Amino acid sequence: MSDSFDVAVIGLGAMGSAAVAHLASRGCRVVGLEAHYPAHALSSSHGDSRLIRLGYFEDPSYVPLLRRAYQNWRMLERQVRETLLTVTGVLEMGRPDSTIVSGARAACELHGLPFQILDPDQVQARYPVFALDDDDVGLFEPEGGYLRPERAVMAHLKVAGQAGAVLRFGEAVAAIEPDDAGVTIVSAFERLRARTVIVATGPWIAQLVPQLRGIAQPIRQVVAWYQPADAFVTLPERMPVFLRDEGAAGSYFGFPSIGTDGFKVGKHAHFHEPIDPNLPNPPVNDTDTALLDGFAHRRLPGAAGVRAGSTTCRYTMLPGEDFLMDLHPSEKRVIVASPCSGHGFKFASVAGEILADLATQGGTALPIELFSFAALEQKRRTSRVD
Repeated sequence: MSDSFDVAVIGLGAMGSAAVAHLASRGCRVVGLEAHYPAHALSSSHGDSRLIRLGYFEDPSYVPLLRRAYQNWRMLERQVRETLLTVTGVLEMGRPDSTIVSGARAACELHGLPFQILDPDQVQARYPVFALDDDDVGLFEPEGGYLRPERAVMAHLKVAGQAGAVLRFGEAVAAIEPDDAGVTIVSAFERLRARTVIVATGPWIAQLVPQLRGIAQPIRQVVAWYQPADAFVTLPERMPVFLRDEGAAGSYFGFPSIGTDGFKVGKHAHFHEPIDPNLPNPPVNDTDTALLDGFAHRRLPGAAGVRAGSTTCRYTMLPGEDFLMDLHPSEKRVIVASPCSGHGFKFASVAGEILADLATQGGTALPIELFSFAALEQKRRTSRVD
């Protein structure tokens, strides 16, 4: 039996890397285990950009956590002396009564967040890359922007390592065995002991948390990059990150040109195509690119040019599309973190704090009632009825 730890964190992606950083910074003896390499591209924390925003249309109760997340991201930037969060503003477009626009407006009004409502002509004058229908509006939030996911994961791991965390990569965990005194973590190489374990394995989470089998569903996500005809029109200084509500056709998201590939576009949950997380992601196909090409040319005619590339990643969806961050209902030494239903990366900095609270205190003062096993069960029952 190897050394004993206060906390073991399994999975060092967005949530797990943040958890080990917060735990180690508190002086905990913590070990992090990752089946692959740091900031790998086999799950959900790659692709160069992730959107962050405050006026959360999904549920206004997310907003206090987002405020804390912004604070924690800025603190992490100071610790590693690197820019991780860039503010461009976020433009949310659709009918005034659409889910995204009406939900974002409600969250902004409830929490006193700054925003502007722009008609199509105002959007066109300010951001000529976008095309709105006559009965659309744009809701602009000045504090929105993007995160650099690979850099953020590496930053959390750097902080964790500097604070004394033991980090082990290429070490998959086969089983966790809780008992009255702690948890045994079984990998192909060793057996570890910890007082508490955090399971943050994303699309593989049901392998260690059987209660989530058939509930946490990994799906395939596709994004594409486009080179604009005008190389300046999609720079972050001239184009904000955006969300577009297409009603029954779903919702899309996008980013300005951050790297050399151009601006990025994706459809939330894409085709809701289930995948086996133990197999390679199916390759991008013509149906995928036709969907994204059509959106880019229809809604960003001032920018859409040549598609420069595309890639796949994974969402792991839960009923209701909220998160799961809670003590296991029957094993209080086991904490389950995520899946995050395709919108969780922006919360990673505060999720690490929450998970550290749960591991060291058995609870947190931060509002996470929406992310409990009890709330998940209620959403699961509701989705079955629907």
